[in-house]
Amino acid sequence: MKKAPIFLAPLFQERIWGGTELKNQYGYSIPSAQTGECWAISAHPNGPNTVREGHYAGKTLGELWDEHPEIFGHFNSPCFPLLTKILDANDDLSIQVHPGDEYAQEFENGELGKTECWYILDCKEDATMIFGHRAQSKEDFIQAVNEGHWNDLLQRVKIKPGDFFYVPSGTIHALCKGTLVLETQQSSDTTYRVYDYNRRDDNGNLRELHLEKAIEVTAFPHITSKVEPAFIKMSGGSIVTFVEEDYFTVYKWDVQTEMQMMQDAHFLLASVIEGEGTLYTEDGEYAMQKGDHFILPHDVDSFRIKGTLQLIASHPNHKGGQHLELENTARQMANI
Repeated sequence: MKKAPIFLAPLFQERIWGGTELKNQYGYSIPSAQTGECWAISAHPNGPNTVREGHYAGKTLGELWDEHPEIFGHFNSPCFPLLTKILDANDDLSIQVHPGDEYAQEFENGELGKTECWYILDCKEDATMIFGHRAQSKEDFIQAVNEGHWNDLLQRVKIKPGDFFYVPSGTIHALCKGTLVLETQQSSDTTYRVYDYNRRDDNGNLRELHLEKAIEVTAFPHITSKVEPAFIKMSGGSIVTFVEEDYFTVYKWDVQTEMQMMQDAHFLLASVIEGEGTLYTEDGEYAMQKGDHFILPHDVDSFRIKGTLQLIASHPNHKGGQHLELENTARQMANI
């Protein structure tokens, strides 16, 4: 196996709330002016990415996962565990909640649950999002929903570019109009809509809600999962570790000149969100620019990034640390 990055071709999903920022900011060729999602690193059946170039060109990420487990360090999971997206919220998304693993596996044909997190890439000056609710119990929640007291029920928070939010399954949430977000999540496409502003689809029908399931999986009361980013200054740049939780660890790499790094995870996912530069591994050098997404295979123990660019990187964790002990990769990198 080559010690080389695996670059993936993005795949786009049209949404009723989508827009054109994926084209405007990343230069992507999008299917319409209602393009809501770029599935950037995905092996999910609803949107698998294909390898853009190199030895595995044309293969889907799912095929690589099944046929070449060595690329991923034989990570113990029945499917590729994570999914990276960029979301363009040109309008408010529905108020929604995601199930955890146990509920999804029982009621969604073995699907994974969906714990996710958001890095705010861009947003309008007065942008907000829905994050949590004020109900103290399931009964309070049901009463507020039945009476339509949405403003009293839902918690709205202000956001700005560079903010990071960890969104465990069971959290009521919604991105709002004028927001561009990079999302790292479990590889799941299960969403339960709680409220959708009485919007209608292209056929004039009210969009489906999933209140019964949503109420079953929502956490009562809402508890904000606070994240405490860890900043490490390095020669040539810096690393921020945003979150290190059951399913994933997420970083921001800010390369100012040149950074020498290593990985001790099974494999890494990375997305270039600003700038351009060059990635160096034992097998060669690889140009990168804003909008590129790639995987660093297990055998890439060390690498260099040169240029002026920012990346969001992540790797999967085994839930609860039961099968694998992972040290803080950023601290390891800083000790090189």
